Amino acid sequence: MKWNYSFFSLLMAVSFIAAGALLPGLSVAQDAKVKAAMEVMKSKAENLGPPKIEGSDTVAGKQVPAIYFGSTKMNNNYDLVDGVVMQAGGTATIFVKSGANFVRVATNIKKDDGSRAIGTVLDPKGKAIASIQKDKPFYGEVDILGKLYVTGYEPIHDAANHVIGIYYVGYKK
Repeated sequence: MKWNYSFFSLLMAVSFIAAGALLPGLSVAQDAKVKAAMEVMKSKAENLGPPKIEGSDTVAGKQVPAIYFGSTKMNNNYDLVDGVVMQAGGTATIFVKSGANFVRVATNIKKDDGSRAIGTVLDPKGKAIASIQKDKPFYGEVDILGKLYVTGYEPIHDAANHVIGIYYVGYKK
């Protein structure tokens, strides 16, 4: 009986060590996947042209600035975000800066009712916004509409180098 208890203890210790060794690898793999998806997003956006704000538009009943890549308006246009997801999986969003907030104007993140979460605002108290306000990218775990995601957020700059929006990509955890 004593041998079985010792064997069981040893087996448990080895299991915890193995789990600890594997989980960081999983995290690194998820981070690499997010960074690769972000490169797809930025490359596709760059192919459309330089980012700019031109006028305003209504998104989910809210009046917000209209964000463009070249001559392609992103507000209520899902081609870019859906193209990223077709190529890299996960979820993708374009946010536009509207006052102190960042509003989802193109996304494939779904609300509980199955509709696209356009018009929703990036959590003003979240980890991502703190980095974006410092003009720095954010990569990490974030709660989005009640679900945990491994994410990447990067500022979108106009020709004058002002932050006018945010690129987002992520994967449900």
